[in-house]
Amino acid sequence: MSGDKSLSSMEKGADAPTLKDSDSTNIQEDKYAGVIQDVDLTTGSSLHGKLQRLAARFQMEVRGIERVPEEEQTDNSLWNAASMWFAANMVVSTFSLGTLGIGIFGMSFWDSVLTIIFFNIIGMVPVAFYSTFGPRFGLRQMIISRFWFGFHGVKIFAILNCIACVGWSVVNTVVAAQLLHTVNNGCLPPWGGIIVVSFGTVAITLFGYKAVHIYEKWAWIPTFIIFLILIARFKISGNFTFGTLESGRIEAGNVLSFGAAVFGFATGWATYASDYVVYQPKQTSRIKIFLAVIGGLGFPLLFCEILGAACMTGTLTSTAYADNYNANGIGGLFYAILVPDSLHGFGQFCLVLMALSTIANNCPNMYSVALSVQTIDRNLAKVPRLIWTVIATAVFLAVSIPAYYSFATFMDNFMNIIGYWLAIYEGISLPEHFLFRRGFSGYNVDDYDKPSKLPVGLSACFAFCCGVAGAVLGMYQVWWTGPIAALIPGDVGFELSFGFAIITYLVARPFELRYFGR
Repeated sequence: MSGDKSLSSMEKGADAPTLKDSDSTNIQEDKYAGVIQDVDLTTGSSLHGKLQRLAARFQMEVRGIERVPEEEQTDNSLWNAASMWFAANMVVSTFSLGTLGIGIFGMSFWDSVLTIIFFNIIGMVPVAFYSTFGPRFGLRQMIISRFWFGFHGVKIFAILNCIACVGWSVVNTVVAAQLLHTVNNGCLPPWGGIIVVSFGTVAITLFGYKAVHIYEKWAWIPTFIIFLILIARFKISGNFTFGTLESGRIEAGNVLSFGAAVFGFATGWATYASDYVVYQPKQTSRIKIFLAVIGGLGFPLLFCEILGAACMTGTLTSTAYADNYNANGIGGLFYAILVPDSLHGFGQFCLVLMALSTIANNCPNMYSVALSVQTIDRNLAKVPRLIWTVIATAVFLAVSIPAYYSFATFMDNFMNIIGYWLAIYEGISLPEHFLFRRGFSGYNVDDYDKPSKLPVGLSACFAFCCGVAGAVLGMYQVWWTGPIAALIPGDVGFELSFGFAIITYLVARPFELRYFGR
């Protein structure tokens, strides 16, 4: 592929980076990350300098949130842009999301399918759109967001994004632990499975951009094969049931609540979208990037979630399926389909591979969380990316263990909350881009690190607060039901948070521009 040739061409040159302590800024070739990087070695004997040299010695990506110069944007492969999301979503956690419609909300298969299709579409489009900024600006998603929320205002979203990255990883890791726990009658305890997935994730993300892309390019293949085997085994079992399309007030509430979780999962990549195309050439067609990301997201999301909904119907017709699911969650459902009757040891081998597939979903989270931390404060940006990756991995490992024991509720609540704040993010950034900046021509990319040239952020913060109010009014959770949600009853938190944010931003932003001029 042309992309592979371009990446190999970037790897030519010195076998190892050459670093000199006496240089204030050294240019070194990182052949593994596939980019030329500016490494700050102002104080050669500092801890920062030693860590950067250590990272370079092991061919890890050294670059953090600094802008990628045009001459270094040499990743020409559109398949890299697509396969990144293809592998990250062709995983068991996507499958488990599809089961919620039937398992949590009592919907039928057809109700679940229609909800999955509609809410995935509206969740994917912003991710694909934000991806088009990466090649054009050479900036990470949280840094691009400074143009919409201001140098200081974006810190709110960077903090929320850190929480989201850790939360996503918890969701993925718990599902993997459930699968591993079912192998050999539970010989591996839940905490053991969580440790296995955590170490697999950090081993890849430490090396950075190129390592993540290489892994994601191939990681989806065994997972997709196992899903095909799952389809065949489930078809043979005869436990599938279509159910009937329902209607009425209660069903509408269930559709909205399940749809909120689906939207949150699909649009959850929005706040790190450009991170994974930032080395694409500036002249790359925005339409091609958009379509590549839509394709990379769309197929695995729809395929896995619809398959999850189909398999979950088996718990309604089979006592064995229901018992296994109640005992071991999603892992038990996979076990009931793959292991008994004929597959036996091979079925358990499939469970292990399926569990390890969640590493592909964790990698974007643990790579981007470091960039979000660096966005919060200049001092935090001085800490190398790989350190933040290690710390974040330790945090999600610790949180995953208690989350394991109440997973279905945790996943539903988490997905909805993610949907709320991302709807606010989109409700502010989209009007700023299209109406106030009038498209890409309204940006001076050199201003990305100049607070005095960026928006003050008052209107964005005001709109954020109003968006939170909308979420509070519309959320439908076990710990809080908003007054509007209670009338349905169902979750309309992300719809109201988006609506409140975009309306208040459209009102407040002109006043900010008139008074501050930026």
